[in-house]
Amino acid sequence: MTALTYSDYTKQLAIMAGYTVGSDGVTVTYDPNFLAILPETINYAELRIQRDLDFLATQTSDSSNKFVIGNNILSVPQSSFITLQTIEAVDSSGNSTPLLPVAKEYIQNVYDGNSTQAVPQYFAMYGSDTGIAGANPTSRNILVGPTPDLAYTARLTGTIRFAPISAANPVTFISTYLPDLFVIASMIYVSAFQRNFGRQSDDPQMAQSYESQYKALLAGAMTEESRKKYQSAAWTSYSPSPVATPTRG
Repeated sequence: MTALTYSDYTKQLAIMAGYTVGSDGVTVTYDPNFLAILPETINYAELRIQRDLDFLATQTSDSSNKFVIGNNILSVPQSSFITLQTIEAVDSSGNSTPLLPVAKEYIQNVYDGNSTQAVPQYFAMYGSDTGIAGANPTSRNILVGPTPDLAYTARLTGTIRFAPISAANPVTFISTYLPDLFVIASMIYVSAFQRNFGRQSDDPQMAQSYESQYKALLAGAMTEESRKKYQSAAWTSYSPSPVATPTRG
């Protein structure tokens, strides 16, 4: 499998969208309009793919945060994760206590304020570091219970975003393993720019065709990601079989 490089991607996309001029049929001269929308095209395609697919490759861990003695709020930098998945309280000897996710009302009712101090057992998402509308919060707050009695290390796992493809970052996970989906997702955005979404457009079927193809490719990619995480049929890494009887168990 050959990775789709940034250069190959821009050339292929420009040709498909008709944003090239080359009298010899080989040389590519990019239309200024295409170059103007290219950054947002990449942004749209990569963000959509990463929201639609829960990539195993985007899961990571972070042990740089610590619980504060007597404080039942753990503040984590907003930039650390897109989605937070697990939290562990690790003591100085390396012993780990996984926290269970619950509703914040449970912690507020069972662990009245900071009166009960021990190893945290539960957590609930508790908003950000500011309640001002329109603000850009720098951290997210996590309510825990019981309130920490020691400065435990908080070992967190969650998902991050891939670095976007660019001239300086010419090959990415998406361009390597999902080049077909990446190009099709990009063409959906380009079609919108060309106003090919409505009945009065030059080609009203253009965007719908790319959208249908995107969904077809996405279905296969979702199955593959589920297999990587042993979340396929009967919690295995095998492809779902439409003819196997009985199902795996």
